[in-house]
This record gives sequence, C-alpha cells and structure tokens, in this order.
Amino acid sequence: MILINEFLSTTKCSLNDISSIYVNRGPGSFAGIRNSLATIKALFLTKKINYYCFSFNDFVGIEDIKYQDVPSLCDKFKIKKNLINPIYLS
Repeated sequence: MILINEFLSTTKCSLNDISSIYVNRGPGSFAGIRNSLATIKALFLTKKINYYCFSFNDFVGIEDIKYQDVPSLCDKFKIKKNLINPIYLS
C-alpha cells in the first residue's frame, strides 16, 4: 500500500479515480504474489475497484508486450475479472 500511495501522490490521483487494476500473477515468489494479491483484494472489497490477474504467458503469440497494452490484451484474450490463479516459482 505504501508504493500504491506514493504512486497516487506523484500522479495527483486518488483511489477514487481508479476503476480497474491489472495484477501480474507471476511467475514470482510466493510471498510477493500473495502480498500483492491480498492488497488488491482488499482494495476490491473496500473501494470496489475491479481487478484482473494476468500473466504475460496468457498472451500467446504477442511479442514485445508493454504494460500499457495489458488492458486491451485482457479484453482480447478474455482474461476473467477477479480471477486468482498464481504462478509460483519453485
């Protein structure tokens, strides 16, 4: 939440300005993914901000993906809203 608040402060935005959040669900460490998803679920429950959990592996056949492309790619590949299926490194 500290990083989210810092980002909102630098962009002069508030949580009320956000309607959706896109979360990269991995691969990554168990603790890192778990903490990120817990924070996002809390925002969903308290602020009703929708979230989409994706992995770059979901976008088969697309190269050089930029983060700003993620919302349209989630629509194109029908990534489901509020779905959590983390990919942990072992």
